Amino acid sequence: MNLGQYLIALLEAYDVQAIFGIPGVHTAEMYRGLASSPIRHITPRHEQGAGFMADGYARVSGKPGVCLVITGPGLSNIATAMLQAKADSIPMLVISGVNARGDMGSGRGHLHEMPDQSAFASQCAVFSHSVLTPEELPSVIARAFAVFDSARPGPVHIEIPLDLMTAGTDHLPPPRRAPSPALPVPPSLDAAVAAIEAAQSPVILLGGGAKRGAAAAVDLAERLDCPLVTTMNARASIAHDHPLHVGASPGHACVSAMISKADLCLAFGTEWGPTDYMDFDTGATAAPRRLVRVDIDPEQIARGPFAEVAMVGDAASVMAPLAQRVAPASRDGAQRVVAVQDAVRESLSPDYAALIAALSSLRDAVPDAMLVGDSTQLVYAGNLAFAPGDAGEWLNSSAGFGTLGYGLPAAIGAKLADPDRPSVVLIGDGGIQFTLAELGTAMDEGLPVVVIVWNNSGYGEIRSYMQDRQIKPEGVNLTPPDFTMIARAYGFEAVALDGAGALADAVAHAVGTGKPTLIDVCGVT
Repeated sequence: MNLGQYLIALLEAYDVQAIFGIPGVHTAEMYRGLASSPIRHITPRHEQGAGFMADGYARVSGKPGVCLVITGPGLSNIATAMLQAKADSIPMLVISGVNARGDMGSGRGHLHEMPDQSAFASQCAVFSHSVLTPEELPSVIARAFAVFDSARPGPVHIEIPLDLMTAGTDHLPPPRRAPSPALPVPPSLDAAVAAIEAAQSPVILLGGGAKRGAAAAVDLAERLDCPLVTTMNARASIAHDHPLHVGASPGHACVSAMISKADLCLAFGTEWGPTDYMDFDTGATAAPRRLVRVDIDPEQIARGPFAEVAMVGDAASVMAPLAQRVAPASRDGAQRVVAVQDAVRESLSPDYAALIAALSSLRDAVPDAMLVGDSTQLVYAGNLAFAPGDAGEWLNSSAGFGTLGYGLPAAIGAKLADPDRPSVVLIGDGGIQFTLAELGTAMDEGLPVVVIVWNNSGYGEIRSYMQDRQIKPEGVNLTPPDFTMIARAYGFEAVALDGAGALADAVAHAVGTGKPTLIDVCGVT
């Protein structure tokens, strides 16, 4: 067994079940062990697609998405996806080749050469490590999974030199999983309990880092009888019709006003970043009067508003014992939620109200759908004031790094992670052209994803932004191709709609057929 084969056996020991990558001469030895491995290999059409697939897979499965990429361009191509994963704290393991140890950074013009590949990757990852001896590999893989299991997750990059991939491994221990470090144990809950008992109008803020503890969050909200506000990455973890779930962004002006009036905010697993806590028209959410905050990352706690009680730990593990410590009380939570929901609805522009109505119809037609979005109008509206079905998912790229082209490959990764739920892509006619070729990957893997193309012949949201600010629109009007013809060329079913009136029925029909389908929604603005 050489080091390339040993790597695959080591990943098996860590229960890796899927790898995304495009093989090349700089990674061929890593592939030697894959043919006989139970790990499923998925070949995208571009390394950026590999990264987005790994991202979608990780968000749905809870396991890190693993990618194999070649030296140089393979790594630079996946960098955008790594940065998206870093922005949203998504576990991703990117393993690349690198030129032979004597040639790294030599500047002599070797194939795929970068001046310092690890330094480049370190800007996109939690850490980047160059494996220079076979003995390092087990420990650096253990270090990566320690980040995924016991700290704020994100992408990790490991590079293996070309000459090292064929090194012998007889002297190494059998491939096995190292024990993960224990999660940090938060300090006493006494201060948090005291703050809660003194509160008359508390609010709970739930971020993506706490969505595993959604049931405990609901229990805590019910005991406190208080509104529960979810960020984009936690929105689908709470039933959309729960009477205490606000179902709108904390950055919306009406929700922000409710937060500022609360006499206590309990924030769990949220980085309190501007993409979730800022309204682009009215500014940032006001700092709460009193704040109890729980986060796995002590640095992140220090970056946000001042917390009277700050606890470093896994948010999901704190909410359940906290709920057990507080006595149930009546605080008019449901009435407060109705009031803010009414205010949000009244504040919506006609265009956004129509978009949210379309999403609600889609949710009702396919309640267990994984709605995987891109940076597009339909998704922007949903992030602002839409709660998906709690049996489904709501994941997209428009917060954090905010890249285009995410939706289609991420939906493929999501479907691989959970093949029993429908995977529905929400993407614009501009965004889909970033990763359009991944339709072929869906066909290769037999994945019946449903792709909704929100076709406004350009970058419609930016066009509207320019017009609202009296900027003459430039560079935002595109001539889209016939997406239905392209989809059929890949083997997809395809249909064009004039507007979104029949969209929910079309998606329900497509899901019912079990066939990959593209729906081109034309004539939208």
